[in-house]
Order: sequence, then structure tokens, then C-alpha cells
Amino acid sequence: MLRVLNSKVLTIIVLITMLSACGGSSNKKAELAKLKKQESELQDKIKQLELELEKKFPENKRVVGVQTILIEQQLFEHYIEVQGKVDGDENVIVSPRAAGNIIKINVKEGDMVKKGQVLAEIDADVLIQSIKELKVSLDYVTELYNKQKSLWEQKIGSEVQYLGAKNNKESLEYKLKTLNEQLEMYKIKSPIDGSVEESPLKIGQSVAPGMLAFRVVNFSTIKVVADVAENYGGLIKKDNDVIISFPDMNKEVLSKISFKSRYINPVNRTFKIEIKLKSEDADFFANMITILKIKDYEADSAIVLPINVVQKDAEGSFVYIANNNKTEKRYLGLGKTYNNGVEILKGISVGEKVISVGIQNVEEGQEIIEQ
Repeated sequence: MLRVLNSKVLTIIVLITMLSACGGSSNKKAELAKLKKQESELQDKIKQLELELEKKFPENKRVVGVQTILIEQQLFEHYIEVQGKVDGDENVIVSPRAAGNIIKINVKEGDMVKKGQVLAEIDADVLIQSIKELKVSLDYVTELYNKQKSLWEQKIGSEVQYLGAKNNKESLEYKLKTLNEQLEMYKIKSPIDGSVEESPLKIGQSVAPGMLAFRVVNFSTIKVVADVAENYGGLIKKDNDVIISFPDMNKEVLSKISFKSRYINPVNRTFKIEIKLKSEDADFFANMITILKIKDYEADSAIVLPINVVQKDAEGSFVYIANNNKTEKRYLGLGKTYNNGVEILKGISVGEKVISVGIQNVEEGQEIIEQ
């Protein structure tokens, strides 16, 4: 290589000398063209000499140090990640069934309540007064009916009088029953057993059917719910393994999908899934954010490579194999990618070595040495 360097230096000196000698000549362009031609011929000769030297003295050829990965079979798992939230198995919004003003609130947030328990009461004074008046009338009509019935049993009086008294009594009884049922509508009751998690009501507040009065959640059975994109519909199935992460608690729980909806929401093109949790696992809260890792693929004996080892060119994805201290370019068939690893479906075999460090400095047929 020293001889080659001397040849290059000599060429440059010759060119400078000849240009200087021609400084006074009138045909400088012709001389310059001649010198360029000679330079080109010298460059070709230099290249030819370098090739001959490499063949004759292979110890002078560049050898690149690399590191390799031995190909082995391993478990490969692929997960779909979605965001979910914690919810009670029963999470109910309790609304008033009648309009009016709140006169009494019997519970506060955090209280445990039973199904049917009265949580709050709405002003029903007008209805209560009507019930009292109706009871007085019913007592009077009932007394008349009893007397008319007694006479009729003694064959005294007409049947019309008896039936009229009976009809008046039964009519008032039905009216009283209806008013009592209406009165119950002025009581806001819990539809389930659970805890009061939300209660925005205040004494004197005006309410109407459909308004949020209370939120009652039953945490005896807890679940995580999530909306999953429509394109995963064929991959996610009931009983798929799930890793549930709780970022705020620095906790992970292993579970399975307990429910997969067959309904696609037309607004956001998602379907719903649920995963049951054990209430004793942790102190969960309604609407707590979770990250779900849903396993949709598993291969027990897969070939897996780090993503940064796989390169691409116009023909596809490839790696360099270390074969008898030389590189060999191999094009690959790729599978799924997860967690910085990619499954290799074809192109390499167990026992081969893939170059992992130094891949930027090698090419096909490059001599290498493992470090």
C-alpha cells in the first residue's frame, strides 16, 4: 500500500511540473487535456495494482470486528394494548321518578345502602293531603257499605242500593291505592345493594325525572371495561389472557376476558370487552384508568430477533449471517412485532449466527472477526 501512495504522490508532482513548464506555451489547453488523459490512465493502473496486491497479500485486506447472536427457538407472545377503566359489576345512576323539591336526604357519599332503601325524599305535601281526604271519604263510604250489606243479607232493601254502595267503596279503595303508589314515586330509592359514590343533591333543590340524584355502585364484583377498535374483532376472543396494569397503583393483575360484545358502536367503530377482577386484589376505585395487554398470538418455538438487527433495502428485509468468518446476506420472512422483537418466519435457521453489532460496517462477503 505504501508503493501505491508513492505512485499517487509522484503523479501529482509530475502534473505540477509539466504545468509549470508549459506556463509560457500558447497551447495550454492541449497540454492540460493530455495531462488529464495521462492522469486517468494512471488511476486505472493504480486500481489494478491494488486488486493484485489484495489477491497476493490477503493479510492487507480490511477485516471488521462484529458481535453476533446465536439463533435459538424461544417463546414469542404478541399483545394488543388498549386503555380501560375499573367499574363495579353494578354501577347505577339513580334518578327521581317525580318532579319537585328535595326536602330530605338520608345518605351521604360513601354510605353503604340496601336495595329499596330511601335515599332522599321529594316534597309531596299536596299528595299527602289528598290521601288524608280520601281516607276520610273511604271511611264514610265503607260504613255505608257495611250497613247496606247487612240489610241486603236480611233481604231488606234493593240490590241496586247494595251494588251502588259496594261500587263506591271499591272505587275509593282503588283511588287510595293509586295515590299511595304515586306517593312512593316521591321517594328516591336505591335499586341495588352497594355504596353511594356520587350525590350532588341539596335540600331545597328542584329535581325532575332523568336527573342524576345518586350513583350507587356494587363493588362485590369488580370488572375492567374497555372499548376496542373494530379491526381487532377477529383477534380478540373470550378467555384470551390479559395483563391488567394499574399505573396509579404500580400493580399488575393477570386475568382473562370474561365478555366480548358482538355489537360495534357506529359512532367510534369499537366493541366492548369486560374482565372480571377479585375485589380483594386491591383497593380499586370506579373509573380508575388501566392499561390492558391482551394476548392475541403465541408461538412456543419461534425464532425472534431484535428489531434493530433487521435491515431493509429495495428487495426486502434482511440480516447478515456470520458464515466461516465472512458475511452472508439473508432475506427474511417476518411475522408479528412486539416489545422490540420480531418473529422470523423464514430465511434463517436455529444454530446460525446473526450479526448484531457492527452491521453498519459490513457488506456481502465481508471478512469479519467475532469480538
